[in-house]
Amino acid sequence: MSLLTKRTTIYLEQDLHQALRMKSAETSRSISELVNELVREQMFEDAEDLKAFRDRADEPVMSYEALLQDLQAHGKL
Repeated sequence: MSLLTKRTTIYLEQDLHQALRMKSAETSRSISELVNELVREQMFEDAEDLKAFRDRADEPVMSYEALLQDLQAHGKL
């Protein structure tokens, strides 16, 4: 374990803990490694979503009714 790690306590549902223990044994990786990887992946997905929202923040806003009219006008609805 790295010196830069931080110890914490989390409470898992029993079935999740059992699944992690089994995955840990199957992959020869610690539960901590698995949890760190899963949290990192989830945080990365959230960061991508937030970036997409920021990138589109300056786009013009269109009402639902206007969107329907535009789709109908272009034969897409």
